[in-house]
Amino acid sequence: MDSAERKGKLAVNELTSSPVTNIALDTVKIGKQALVFVGTRQSAEKSAEEIAHHLKLSSEKLVAASDEALHALSRPTKQCERLARCIKGGTAFHHSGLTSKQRQLIEDNFRSGTIKIICCTPTLAAGVDLPAFRAVIRDLKRFSERSGYGYGGSNWIPVLEYLQMCGRAGRPSFDSEGQAIILADSESLEEEVTERYIHGEPEPIFSKLAVEPVLRTYLLSLIATRFVGNRKEIMQFFAKTFWAHQFKDFKQLERTIDKMLLLLEEWEFVRSSGNSSDFTSAAEIKDGMIKPTLLGERVAQLYIDPLTAHEIMLGLAKRPLPKEGLNPFPLLQLVSSTLEMRPLLRVKVREAEEMQQALAEHAETLLVDEPSMFEEGYDDFLASVKTSMFFQEWIEEKDEEYLLEKYGIRPGEVHSKLGNADWLLYSASELAKLMQLQPLLRHIARVRFRVQYGVKEELLPLLQLRGIGRVRARKLFGSRIKNLADVRAADVSTLTQILGSGKLAADIKQQLGEKTEVIKEGKRKGQINLNDYGE
Repeated sequence: MDSAERKGKLAVNELTSSPVTNIALDTVKIGKQALVFVGTRQSAEKSAEEIAHHLKLSSEKLVAASDEALHALSRPTKQCERLARCIKGGTAFHHSGLTSKQRQLIEDNFRSGTIKIICCTPTLAAGVDLPAFRAVIRDLKRFSERSGYGYGGSNWIPVLEYLQMCGRAGRPSFDSEGQAIILADSESLEEEVTERYIHGEPEPIFSKLAVEPVLRTYLLSLIATRFVGNRKEIMQFFAKTFWAHQFKDFKQLERTIDKMLLLLEEWEFVRSSGNSSDFTSAAEIKDGMIKPTLLGERVAQLYIDPLTAHEIMLGLAKRPLPKEGLNPFPLLQLVSSTLEMRPLLRVKVREAEEMQQALAEHAETLLVDEPSMFEEGYDDFLASVKTSMFFQEWIEEKDEEYLLEKYGIRPGEVHSKLGNADWLLYSASELAKLMQLQPLLRHIARVRFRVQYGVKEELLPLLQLRGIGRVRARKLFGSRIKNLADVRAADVSTLTQILGSGKLAADIKQQLGEKTEVIKEGKRKGQINLNDYGE
């Protein structure tokens, strides 16, 4: 061991100008694997590319994994191509912008030893067990858009997060030891990092009940499931929580809970015995009975923040349904305004004018009031407009590559947002039923269906068929098969040519009640004989 190693520093050959790349090359040289933690998704991609450029591994398994990553989407994006190139060279990047299929592919190939280096954001630091001998922590600062003074800046990450990243190295199921490596480019930085992280104390752990949306949701669930039935039982329950232990001032905690109870009652999700028009017994008055309303029970079952439910209900009741029907944009902007949709797509300075144009276009139909530009929530409102514009483009059949270029939203984030939108639109339809807004239901269902499939309204009839999605529906429509009647009129050979699958064509016919045989694929129209029929 040389003097550098005795001081806790790692000595590696400086083969490139990048310390991260040098450590990665050294890790592979000693027959090990490493995770490289960086602060942003862009940094993860760039670092992986640089390491792959110098590592230049080659194997059939890497080629196969590269091809699978490339074709994880029906139409590969530039990010897919970038990832495929990295994997082909033995590295990968990993962040929330990848699809779940790509992330799983990377993790599986890292476990098998095929991929040697993963450059990742801290999202990979929690809850994974990977054979990383080294955890290289390049970035200990992260940019945040807002600080206590209202301005963004670069801030130190929490000690707990640092410990999580270190904990990925030398997992007991793979290694008997591991190395966590911090990069510091000066002695003063080295001293600060050592004092802050190596010798520093982890931050206190705080109960999530201290966060209002969590408290609102949890409190309503307790009442809706009849786990508690009056104020006394509510306070007794919370008195036993970690939140109460940490809070210490139980009187203040009671005031916070009472505030939440008043809101739930104001929103008509719960009803106390004092405000009930029904007969109330003396025992109930004494105990202060609190019961869920039918509406409150459904909100609890939907598992959305009661504030979100209240705001969706206000939005749905805001305007009468236009004769021509409900434009998708107001509904999309309504669900984009919820806390469940965070983080929203932030508006860049150069995009402000485009947002204003969108607002002007939809001003008469929006279901959310536009705040003053001087109010604190105005930036979030604009972000909800941009997020709803992304959804609008998706249902107009723009693909992942276009969305990445225009909105900077990666395929993994696209599908995460679509999942949230589907959940919130379903919640909106359930609330509309209870509000007896039946005429809205078909409009919400139509928007939800378009969000699920990413299609224009003209394709909806074809999507009723099992096995037909966005791409196949567009192929059929482009061949003048626009509805179920057209599908019935088309023969199975025509459908086979359009869809590229005789089995699917036969299945579609069977769905419509027609008996047919499967035509084997690979023949031109007219090249059909008795041997072409079969299962």
